Amino acid sequence: MAETTIALYSHDSVGLGHARRNRAIAYALAEHLPALTGTAVRGLLIAGHPDAGRDPLPPGWDWMILPGLTRRGEGYAPRRLGTDAAALRDLRSATIDAALAALRPDLLLIDRHPFGIDGELLPVLHNQRSRGGAVVLGLREVLDAPRVAAQEWERLGGAAHVARHLDAVWIYGDEHVYDPRRTGELPRPLAERATATGYLGRGRPAARPSAAGRPPVTPAPPYVLTVLGGGSDGADLAHLAVTAELPAGHRHLLITGPQMASEEIAELQQLADERTTVVRSAPDVPELIAGAAAVACMGGYNTVAELLVTDTPALVVPRSRRRLEQPRRALALAAVGALETREIAALTAPDLTGWWHRAVTTVTPRDGIDLDGLTVVPQLAAALLEAAAPTPAEVSIHAV
Repeated sequence: MAETTIALYSHDSVGLGHARRNRAIAYALAEHLPALTGTAVRGLLIAGHPDAGRDPLPPGWDWMILPGLTRRGEGYAPRRLGTDAAALRDLRSATIDAALAALRPDLLLIDRHPFGIDGELLPVLHNQRSRGGAVVLGLREVLDAPRVAAQEWERLGGAAHVARHLDAVWIYGDEHVYDPRRTGELPRPLAERATATGYLGRGRPAARPSAAGRPPVTPAPPYVLTVLGGGSDGADLAHLAVTAELPAGHRHLLITGPQMASEEIAELQQLADERTTVVRSAPDVPELIAGAAAVACMGGYNTVAELLVTDTPALVVPRSRRRLEQPRRALALAAVGALETREIAALTAPDLTGWWHRAVTTVTPRDGIDLDGLTVVPQLAAALLEAAAPTPAEVSIHAV
C-alpha cells in the first residue's frame, strides 16, 4: 500500500501550546487521511521542548525533540545546551533538514512561525519544495494586535515574501467569531492562501496516561476547576483562586501547569484549605473541564478549545504580558456569549467568589461555534496532496 508522510514543526520556546496543537492534528490525520487518500499515513512531530515527547502519538508516528531555545529578553538563547543562539539555530536547522531529506514528507505543516526561530526553517523550506513536498502554515485564530502582527511580518521580509514559501495557510478558528484576515493580522498575500478550519475542538486526543500506579486526578463532584495552561505566568490567578470562597458543597481542583515554579506551587498548597487540591498537572484536563460546575482559566488556545466543546461556565482571565492574543480571544468569545472574561488587574478574590457562586447554578451552550477543525484539516490536507501528486505522464517521464 502506498504511504503518505507528514511532518509537523513547532518551535516551543515557551510552553507546549504549539506542540499540543500539532499533536491533535496528528491524531486527526492518522484517523481520517487514509480513507481520504487511499494511502497509509506516517508522521514526524518536530518539537523544541522535552516535555512534548512524553505525550503519546498514533501508531507509525514519532517525536523528534530538538535542543531547546527559549526567550531571553527580545531574543532567544539556548535552554540548556552550552553554546550561543546562532550555533544552536544552525544545529537545529541542519537536524530538521537531515530528517526531512531522509523521510521526504509529502506535507510539512508549520505551527505559527513560518521560518522557525531566527530563520532556522528557510533552508528546510527550500529543500522541501524542491523535492515537490507541500508546505502549510497553521495559525491560531488570534495572532496579536494588528500593528504588532504587521511588524512581525515585515521582520520576516513582508507578507508576500512569506507567502512565496507556502502552498496554503490554515486558520484554526471560526471566522464568524474572529477572523485575522479582517482584523489586519493576516495581510492580503497570506489571506489569499488562507482557509478557516474551525476551532480544533471536537475530537481532540486524550492526554498522556497517568503515571503507573497514580490514578487520574478527579475530585468528587460537584467541584470547580482552575486551570492555568503551562503555568509560567498563572501565579496571580492561582492566588486569587485559592483564597476565594467556594460554593457550598463544592470542592476545588487547581492545576498549576508544569512550568509553574516549585516554590510557587508549595506556597499555593499551604494557602489552600481542606476543600482545595493543588496539583502541577493532570492527564485528563478535558474531562475535568467537562465535569466541572464552573471553570476559571487563562486564555490560551488549547485550554479554550477544550472548554468550547463543553457547556461548563467559564471565566477567562487572559495573560496580557508579551502579547495581546489571549485578551483578544477572550473578548471575541465573550461577545458571542461563549464565556465571561475579566482582566487580572481588575479581579479580586471576592469577585471570583461571587462569580463561582453564580456560575455553578448555570450552563453555557456553545452550539453555534464551529469546533470541527480536526475534521476539516484532513480534508484540506487530502486536497493539497492530490493537487501536488504527479500526473501519470510525469510519473512515466520520471521513470524513464
